[in-house]
Amino acid sequence: MTQQTKTAVIAIGGNSLIPDKQHQAIEYQWDAVRETCTHIADLIEQGWNTIVTHGNGPQVGFILRRAELAKDEVHLVPLDIVGADTQGSIGYMVQQALNNEFHRRGLYRRAVTMVTQVLVDKDDPGFENATKGIGGFMTEEEAQEFVDMGWKVVEDAGRGYRRVIASPKPLEIIEVNAIKSMAEEGWIVIAVGGGGIPVVRNHKGELRGSDPAVIDKDRASALLANEVNADLLLISTAVEQCAINFNKPEQQWIDHMTVAEAKKHMADGHFAPGSMLPKVEACIDFLEKGGKQALITDPPNIARALAGETGTFITLE
Repeated sequence: MTQQTKTAVIAIGGNSLIPDKQHQAIEYQWDAVRETCTHIADLIEQGWNTIVTHGNGPQVGFILRRAELAKDEVHLVPLDIVGADTQGSIGYMVQQALNNEFHRRGLYRRAVTMVTQVLVDKDDPGFENATKGIGGFMTEEEAQEFVDMGWKVVEDAGRGYRRVIASPKPLEIIEVNAIKSMAEEGWIVIAVGGGGIPVVRNHKGELRGSDPAVIDKDRASALLANEVNADLLLISTAVEQCAINFNKPEQQWIDHMTVAEAKKHMADGHFAPGSMLPKVEACIDFLEKGGKQALITDPPNIARALAGETGTFITLE
């Protein structure tokens, strides 16, 4: 594409691609992906060059569980390979759903998936403190089975129990130049799936998978948005707007907040660590490193949020 076009990085959660615990089969994942992609297409139809990132927590859990159940018959799968598997499978679903939506609208755009590696520091303190959830949510009784298998399990923001592993800080998107070039040419790029495959450099400078670890998808999306000089970081979540006193009688929805206001709300404990907090932190990272604006909303309200009708916009000042 020759004209100057704004670029958006939109991050969708792995849980948003699964309707609920009763509808986890692939057919239901397809339904959820197709629904989400109709809303992403609204953004693209407005002329934005768009890079789509996605979570993979539940899907990683499914693959690990299959491997655990089949361990007497087939080999176990390292987590970096599981990450690559989910980048391919979820990327394929998003890519196909977007391309079909473009075809339906008569919109000449095309999507492509990039398997993405993200450099981390092998001495990152995150390796000593497992915090990142993988797999689906469980009851306390179900969680105990994984504790007995040696996993660390924590209660996750009132949604149930979940396995957690190390989550080092993302330092560099290895394939960023290819992602940026494709986006500038008008491709809709699906990249940094699951936060990217965490890799480290060995003593020869060669890349190697860092296992076991995963990278927070929102932090990696913020890094990518900075590295491609995106005009907007859009983090998709399960609610239309951020709120203070969430789910309390005095709850207040937030239309806009500055970085300073967001930090105050964080300090006051308004954003739960397992849900909204990492999203707000990612937006702050993006803005403090030169980003223009960030937006948090749910997929059905993307177009309305861009029109200023809903969503929570975060700006530096």
